[in-house]
Amino acid sequence: MRGSSFSVALIHHPVYDKNRQVVTTAVTNLDIHDIARASRTFGADRYYLVTPVAEQQGLVTRIVNHWRHGWGATYNPKRKAALELVTVLPTLDDVKEEMSLRHGKPPRVVVTGAAGRPGCVTTAQLSESMASGDESYLLLFGTGWGMTEEIFASADLVLEPIVGCGDYNHLSVRSAVSIYLDRLCGR
Repeated sequence: MRGSSFSVALIHHPVYDKNRQVVTTAVTNLDIHDIARASRTFGADRYYLVTPVAEQQGLVTRIVNHWRHGWGATYNPKRKAALELVTVLPTLDDVKEEMSLRHGKPPRVVVTGAAGRPGCVTTAQLSESMASGDESYLLLFGTGWGMTEEIFASADLVLEPIVGCGDYNHLSVRSAVSIYLDRLCGR
């Protein structure tokens, strides 16, 4: 039985583009649905989509509301259950504040990325900490070409990267979230 609670956040800003410029990426329908389903499957409290763009926030709200209410909710109750986890907020600071209010203290922020960094914790180490503790954790996943250095510098922990069998390492964020959640929370 897991002692700690956790939430997942998909960061659309600030992230890098392929030229290492700080940008805001677009929300995708597949990320909304698939990460919500993985989050529900592995016991997350919330799935945050972080974007400062009002039009993107509105898009997420429209999609989520379709499946939470009315015809969509009755057509697919499992999708409704997953999308009930979704909260859209403009900034990472808003997510941390919301979690602090909900849990009575700030979450431990854990960042992920495709590149290895010194001092990374393994998924086994983090899984053990989550299982034995009573803290809240916020698992951050980046879009584009990854989260900014400022996000990494302000995090409590950096999780080891997922490493495949060769030198190609460019998973979709949906795949990365599912793999990490399985390693952290799966049986």
